[in-house]
Amino acid sequence: MNAIDELADSFSRLPGIGKKTAVRLVHHLLKTDQSFLERFASQLAHLHSRIHYCSECGACTETDPCPVCSDNLRERSQICVVEQPQDIDVIESSREYRGLFHVLGGLIAPLDGIGPEQLNIAKLIERIQKGSITEVIIATPPTIEGDTTALYVNRLLSPAGVKVTRLASGLPVGGDLEYADKLTLARSFRGRTSL
Repeated sequence: MNAIDELADSFSRLPGIGKKTAVRLVHHLLKTDQSFLERFASQLAHLHSRIHYCSECGACTETDPCPVCSDNLRERSQICVVEQPQDIDVIESSREYRGLFHVLGGLIAPLDGIGPEQLNIAKLIERIQKGSITEVIIATPPTIEGDTTALYVNRLLSPAGVKVTRLASGLPVGGDLEYADKLTLARSFRGRTSL
C-alpha cells in the first residue's frame, strides 16, 4: 500500500468520509503548501493533550471547568441534557438557551450493548442533588434510542421534584407537509401550541 492509499484509508475511517472523498482529500493535501501540512499535523498530534472533557458537564474543552460552566451569567437553575458534546455547539448557536448543559456521552441502545450504566447519568443526578436545579431539559434526538433515554432520565428524576421537559419536535421551519414522514407529523400534532 502506497502513501496515498494509507492516508486515504485513515481519512475514510472518519465519520461521513467515504473512499472517494478520502482520496480527494489526499490529492488536495498534495497540492497544499508544506506549512499548512505541518500546522495541520501538529494540531492532530496534540488534539488529545489540548482537549479534554469538562469535569462538570462533559463538554469538550481546553479549560476545566468549561467556559459555559464557569460563566456566572448563565441561568444556573436549568440543565439541558444532550447526547454528545457537539450538540452543545448547535444549541448555543441558536442563542435561545442560557442555562447549563450536561453531556450523556451516548444514548441507551440495548441492541448495541449500551445501557444506562455506560452513560454519564450518575453525574447528572449528583448535580441535581446539590439543590439549585429546578428544570432539566432533555434534548436527545427524536429516535427510539433518544426517546428511551429521555424516559429513563425522566423516571430517575421524578422523585427529585425537578421539572423535566423535552425539546419539541415536529415540522421544520420552511418545511412542506407533503415531505413530512408520518412520525414527524404525528409528533407535530401532539406538540402543537396555541397561537
